[in-house]
Amino acid sequence: MGEYKRPVVSVVGAGNVGEHVANLVAIREIANVRMFDLARKDGDKVYEIVKGKALDIKQMAAAIDCDVEVEGFTVTPEGEGYEPLKGSDIVVVTAGFPRRPGMSRDDLLSKNVGIIRTISERIAQYAPDAIVIVVSNPVDVLTYAALKLTGFPANKVMGMAGVLDTARFKAFISMELKVSVKNINAYVLGSHGDDMVPLLSVSNVGGEPLTKLISEERLKEIVERTKFGGGEIVSYMGTSAYHAPGASVVEMIEAILKDKKEILPCSVYLDGDAAKHYEAEDICIGVPVKLGAHGVEEVLKLDFTEEEKQLWQSSVKSVKSGIERIKELGLI
Repeated sequence: MGEYKRPVVSVVGAGNVGEHVANLVAIREIANVRMFDLARKDGDKVYEIVKGKALDIKQMAAAIDCDVEVEGFTVTPEGEGYEPLKGSDIVVVTAGFPRRPGMSRDDLLSKNVGIIRTISERIAQYAPDAIVIVVSNPVDVLTYAALKLTGFPANKVMGMAGVLDTARFKAFISMELKVSVKNINAYVLGSHGDDMVPLLSVSNVGGEPLTKLISEERLKEIVERTKFGGGEIVSYMGTSAYHAPGASVVEMIEAILKDKKEILPCSVYLDGDAAKHYEAEDICIGVPVKLGAHGVEEVLKLDFTEEEKQLWQSSVKSVKSGIERIKELGLI
């Protein structure tokens, strides 16, 4: 009888989102967790924060009787220290720079694609069989970069965005109608940002079309709140959300590791029939996909209303411009 091998989820970037991904994977005993991040220097003192966070999560898991291994590894900006990626079933990438005052969009793209390049090369080197989930922003563009830089097949590289946007949309609908989120069926597709596309035509509550339950004016307000859901949280906290993004990543992880064949909106590479259907070639963008043990096992082809199609085309154009820009800058 062979020895049981618990799945391994590696999280590259132990900031707020990465930490919450690791925490949720641990307390739900989905997999063993390996966390990777840079050291932080304060004067002469060097802090290996990722090791402290991993140990804290391990002890938290023990406190609630969860049997799981959680380890932290300090890496360098040059890519040293990633050897423990070996054996990873899933690698979640949350590492990246936020935009700072005086930083141009090109500067931000250059820095973040540079980070994705280093991480992608190490994933390809040490975990060539892993499935990659990109969380770093701009997520659609960086998912495309990770796909090209790892050289992995398209089914094994995806971005987390639509799951989070859909969760926000469902939360606002639940608040409006005072109904369980379990009874709400909805999709938010397209790019992760102002050009996201909530599909009102297929959204329903217990089978009843959303458009019959909420007035057109109020629905527009909910859609706008969904589009700027992240910004609303920043305005309250002064920092980006992390509870909902972390949970959204873990939903994807669980769908893959448990081979659930779950339909979730994810940023994936479109080609073949899916690219023709969505009129979007050579691009990573949010569409509904079936997630299972092999990663992206199918891209669902939904039909749009004329209004949704216009929004979708705008979303595609937005992501395309970002992808073209990183090509122009010679970043991939």
